[in-house]
Amino acid sequence: MLRHVSASSSRATTSPRETASAAPAWHAIPTAAARRFHQVCIAKSAAIFAEFGLTSLQFGVMVHLNKMTGTPGIEQNVLAARLNVDRNTASVTVEQMVKLGVVARQVNGADRRARLLSLTAKGDRIYAELLPAFTIANANVLAPLSPRERKLFMTLLVRLVEGNLREQQNR
Repeated sequence: MLRHVSASSSRATTSPRETASAAPAWHAIPTAAARRFHQVCIAKSAAIFAEFGLTSLQFGVMVHLNKMTGTPGIEQNVLAARLNVDRNTASVTVEQMVKLGVVARQVNGADRRARLLSLTAKGDRIYAELLPAFTIANANVLAPLSPRERKLFMTLLVRLVEGNLREQQNR
């Protein structure tokens, strides 16, 4: 985009034609683009979860505790680490889900201070019902990309997230 700055003014001026064809500023800012992408993802999934009174974080708990692909019977601190949330957020989220009747807590026989988490039968049913719609919503998020681009995008996205998490942990 061409900008004209006069010596007497620090304000840049842009012609209407240049403005109409220019990409929005957030296209060049990773954090802004990530925020917009997050908004798209949340919007596509929120409608699915709302029917059951769940949030995306609560569905994330279900992903980690389901019997098909998750790890039922994990400790709450392990769940917090997997969700990348602090212990308090995990505790509040689990408590909400216990009240909804979708998560069960039991005392760990090996360490009585720890609680093991798993989905209840109701939680298993809801997860099984939500999973197909959630899968479709995720496919819709990536629909503007070709199959090859989707794979590359996910590879790069995971690399960015994992690399930044490692950097954060090394501080």
